[in-house]
Amino acid sequence: MKKYLIGLDGGGTKTKCVVTDFQFNKLYECVGGASNFLIIGTEKVSETIFSLIKESVDNLKINYDEISAVLIGTTGAGRIEDANKLKNDFTEFTKSKGIELKFFVESDARIALEGAFSGKPGSLLIAGTGSIIFGKDKSGNIYRVGGFGKLIGDEGSGLVIGRKGLQAVSKFFDGRIDKTLLADFLKNEFNISDGASLISAIYRNNFDIASFAPNVIQAAQQNDFEALKICEDETDELILHVKAMYNLLNERIMKLSLVGGIISTDNFYSNLFKKKLNEQLPFVEIVNPENPPEIGAVILAKEKIN
Repeated sequence: MKKYLIGLDGGGTKTKCVVTDFQFNKLYECVGGASNFLIIGTEKVSETIFSLIKESVDNLKINYDEISAVLIGTTGAGRIEDANKLKNDFTEFTKSKGIELKFFVESDARIALEGAFSGKPGSLLIAGTGSIIFGKDKSGNIYRVGGFGKLIGDEGSGLVIGRKGLQAVSKFFDGRIDKTLLADFLKNEFNISDGASLISAIYRNNFDIASFAPNVIQAAQQNDFEALKICEDETDELILHVKAMYNLLNERIMKLSLVGGIISTDNFYSNLFKKKLNEQLPFVEIVNPENPPEIGAVILAKEKIN
């Protein structure tokens, strides 16, 4: 008899695994390696997923044929073609071991949405290195706004905030703008104090542009003109994301959960965003996630087999 569901939350550094019954009661949890198959390949990720399932099965002393479904939400699975590649390769991997499992692949954002609202309607704004907002309406339809990537999208994200901060510093180095605290932060934190070293860091040493975002936010808190302008513009961009999602969901009150370092923690940028949200969209209610993403994966797994 099928009794168990397995959900996995796969990231760039680790993968969380949870086993539940059909009422979503946690029976076992474990953690393994990275799951970004676009970077490390489906073979390596298949080994990681299987090792977590095997650990769960061994510790719970259950059989593989008692598992109703396994679902992973992972970085890199936003495109259906990529998700199907992992799904097919993992299925072949388990078949080679004489094991057959119902296995599904979704994006990490999708399982975070399901977990945050326990499968009910709601929206999830992600603003970390990149940005995107997902929503689910009362009919179960899924919508997304943003998520166009680093070349033409990611407004309001750490990447764009960091890039605009570095642009401001480059203008200061040239004398195109007046003094900015951002130049001091770049020198003190990253030992970059002139145009030549900035160019070298960006184009030769793969400088992590998003890593400069916290410095921009800190400078804004200290009333730096350039940093304040960046934070004003980028919080406006996030408000536009939320407005578009509100129109799509067509709910009188839209529940919104926040994910990502720059927006979910207590800092100048997130507080500015929340202030604008309260003033411009009072019918949007910020709520804490009800469950972590791995439980969202379990909820979605049950939905798939039903």
